[in-house]
Amino acid sequence: MYKKATALVLALVFGLSFGTAFAQETEEEILQRYLHRAEEKHTVKLGWAALNFSVDRINRNNPYNSFASHESSQFSEGSLSWLGQGFSIGAEFGLIFKPGITWSLGGEYWLKVKDEISGSPTYLPTGTQVENPSSEIQVIGFTTGFQYFLLGKPVPAKKLTNLAVRVGGSVGYYAATWDLWSEYQNLNLATSTSEDKNISYKGTAPGFFFNVGVDYPLNLWDLGLGVDMGYMILNFDNVAWYNSSDEEIIASYDGTDAGRVDLDFSGVRGKVEIKRYFNW
Repeated sequence: MYKKATALVLALVFGLSFGTAFAQETEEEILQRYLHRAEEKHTVKLGWAALNFSVDRINRNNPYNSFASHESSQFSEGSLSWLGQGFSIGAEFGLIFKPGITWSLGGEYWLKVKDEISGSPTYLPTGTQVENPSSEIQVIGFTTGFQYFLLGKPVPAKKLTNLAVRVGGSVGYYAATWDLWSEYQNLNLATSTSEDKNISYKGTAPGFFFNVGVDYPLNLWDLGLGVDMGYMILNFDNVAWYNSSDEEIIASYDGTDAGRVDLDFSGVRGKVEIKRYFNW
């Protein structure tokens, strides 16, 4: 009887000791997991905000330049210029969500592309004088993109400390508005005739930009200077307006549907930007 009681007591003590050790180990694991999650939650991340200025060298071979040449021949004097360069200003906000990889959101506003024939030349298709006939184009866009750092990637603890080299690209949604002199002889696609007067031609298009860039620290207020070179693809091939009968009205450089004028802004782009890095 005494031996059985002793064995029972020893088994109970062993069980309690094992259970206590197991419970302590489990509590420690839970605590470690909590601390690890808290550490991950409070990990310092790196972001940036930027203001930029871009210059686009628009390809010379495009429908608008054919339109400008044709319409210039329809005036008794003066001429419309070709599209040559586009200028835009923009802003971006970006995050470095993995070492060496950034994601950004931004927007850009193109400065007005305006050309005007001064005076009151005679417009031959109507035989009337037109005061200061002009062509004016406005473009805005919203973009998102990725960059991959090949060299000198910024890090949260130190931000940008050395020359950084990166490659990447962006995609965007763009909208264009085009205003012409009211007497311009447009083309109604439904009737193959001209409407009496013009209102704003409008169109939308996706845009794509592929680039190589560098960032250089300015050692002031966590600022950096960025320079990009790349190629922009942006072609508004649906520019038109609609009359009260919902008929599509287009601009044409030869009076036919085949001569429809697209606003093609594709070409080489250079961009300069000032970035400010910050932690969060």
